[in-house]
Amino acid sequence: MKTLQPLSDFFKAIEKDYRISVTHIGIYAALLKFRTDGGFINPIKVYSYEIMKIAMVSSPKTYYRCMHELSEYGYIKYVPTCNRNQRSTIYFHIKDIKDNCI
Repeated sequence: MKTLQPLSDFFKAIEKDYRISVTHIGIYAALLKFRTDGGFINPIKVYSYEIMKIAMVSSPKTYYRCMHELSEYGYIKYVPTCNRNQRSTIYFHIKDIKDNCI
């Protein structure tokens, strides 16, 4: 049950946030799965294709747009890399924004 708490916190935070779409939710859930599989580390380091596969997102453009928006909205901190051979870094800080959502 403890593993579902971050997802539950995310759903509480987005409850009144009209900007969040199903794709944002899918990508966030995929990020949480990746994090859980890695032992709940924060931050996680990922390649886009790893998250796109889990989230079932086929368009890189959609993936990057949603990642930047999730970061802009404060649900994650996304630090992309310009090098294809390095993973991007994603920080989770849902507890910080849970009470400040729109």
